[in-house]
Amino acid sequence: MGDANRILLVFDGDCAFCQTCVNAGHRFLPYMPAVRAWQGLDLGAAGLTREEVTTSVQLLGPDGLRAHGARAIAVMLALQPVVAWRAAGRVMLTPPVNWLAEAGYRLVSRYRHLLPGSTTCGTS
Repeated sequence: MGDANRILLVFDGDCAFCQTCVNAGHRFLPYMPAVRAWQGLDLGAAGLTREEVTTSVQLLGPDGLRAHGARAIAVMLALQPVVAWRAAGRVMLTPPVNWLAEAGYRLVSRYRHLLPGSTTCGTS
């Protein structure tokens, strides 16, 4: 994973929609963790399985930080230096908003191949 204090966002590099989302993160968020496509990552060394990385985005960091799906996005937002982004992340982490966020994430993930900017990526 490189620097042990660095947060890593792992995504599906074969999915153009996913890459579009990563690009938007770089463009709009003041802080963006290191980003790697799972296809170019030693999954075992990162403590991830193929099933985990093909079903949702993964966020890994120091002190055992592990989050996936909507929670990964919420944690990334909660780490932002801008108050509005941090607040949005914290709201996304609280019930019942977190349940809705995860349901929305699963829906988008399932149909990402149909969304703008997508290619024939997996259905994870």
